[in-house]
Amino acid sequence: MASRYQQRETFLSTFLSTIAIFKHSYLQVPLSSSTLFPLQCGQTSQEQVFMTTTPLQNDRFLRALARQPVDRTPVWMMRQAGRYLPEYRASRADAGSFMDLCRNHDLACEVTLQPLERYPLDAAILFSDILTIPDAMGLGLYFETGEGPKFRKTVRTPEEVAALTVPNAERDLDYVMRAVSTIRRELNGRMPLIGFSGSPWTLATYMVEGGSSKDFRHLKTMLYDTPDTMHQLLDTLAQSVTDYLNAQIRAGAQAVQIFDTWGGALSTPAYLEFSLRYMEQIVSGLIREHGGRRVPVILFTKNGGQWLEHIACAGADALGIDWSTELSDARARVGHKVALQGNLDPNVLFARPSAIRAEVARVLESYGHGPGHVFNLGHGISQFTNPDHVTAFMEALHDLSPQYHQGIPTQTNAPRPGAK
Repeated sequence: MASRYQQRETFLSTFLSTIAIFKHSYLQVPLSSSTLFPLQCGQTSQEQVFMTTTPLQNDRFLRALARQPVDRTPVWMMRQAGRYLPEYRASRADAGSFMDLCRNHDLACEVTLQPLERYPLDAAILFSDILTIPDAMGLGLYFETGEGPKFRKTVRTPEEVAALTVPNAERDLDYVMRAVSTIRRELNGRMPLIGFSGSPWTLATYMVEGGSSKDFRHLKTMLYDTPDTMHQLLDTLAQSVTDYLNAQIRAGAQAVQIFDTWGGALSTPAYLEFSLRYMEQIVSGLIREHGGRRVPVILFTKNGGQWLEHIACAGADALGIDWSTELSDARARVGHKVALQGNLDPNVLFARPSAIRAEVARVLESYGHGPGHVFNLGHGISQFTNPDHVTAFMEALHDLSPQYHQGIPTQTNAPRPGAK
């Protein structure tokens, strides 16, 4: 039986073909194979999708990352497609499990688009998981209720590290690339699509510990006892992440973010040697121009505010900032080099709408006037968030942010005010 998404795609394909024929017959618009015969879900060719020239209807996000003028502050949310949405929970139930949801490119597309139907966001982000790479390495990713991700195999010895191989992203993670290309086609220029990966250090935390950890005991033992082994592991992961993100870019991602969730657990010397060094290696190997546009890179180290000057020199276009660092401070330190993304405390969304509005105003004021700011949460949105409170967040941002861009000429391709 066809999924809801497939049924909708069939209707849209027929409709778009009819429109194309009408435009050709009456408006003398040339037909092309991509307009007359749009590909169906499950039939997407990555090269065909990315050779299309559909203009972006909303490029605020990309312009902000380039520190170019915009008419208002663009916004997206980490984990914007997630458990706080009832429609996501329905799709998750249809899939059967979280990883089945990730591996079904139609359903991954469906949940990626869900928050875009509710909220006036300026970017979509691929629905997937940061641990797809170690899963493709054969470690056996699974999820236990209430305990988060776990691996059936761990990597703790020199022999186990040496046995790891860099996955072939197009072959071993083809379900991710199919999801990217399907989402990009369905967006049809509505807004940019963000791809992502975990950082080598963050991936290593799960691979060595076997899952989440409070003290990273096994990982830090490896780091201090056998640093050469740790470097070998991180280098293999850096190569893997580079290939993975480049495959996402070729499949349609228009920006990428590297999530360094656990970098903040390190001392300064260890962070520079074992985390930032490998993110810099990745950035240097990424495709930075594709389809006639720059592909911006965002680095996000949670609890990494003390290292902003170092991170800003890693070659990325923007830094993600969590709520523990004031944007005014971050901008004064590195705003001349990179754009900034953040940084509303996700728990603010548990508060009443008036309090949410006040905090949105505070974050905007902290960054100040001018371009170079992408509004986001300081980390992922909680599954317990009331969706109506996200609406209050969006309304406040749309009401309050234009004043911070007044008097600055813009050429933003964006919907009219009030349009999604």
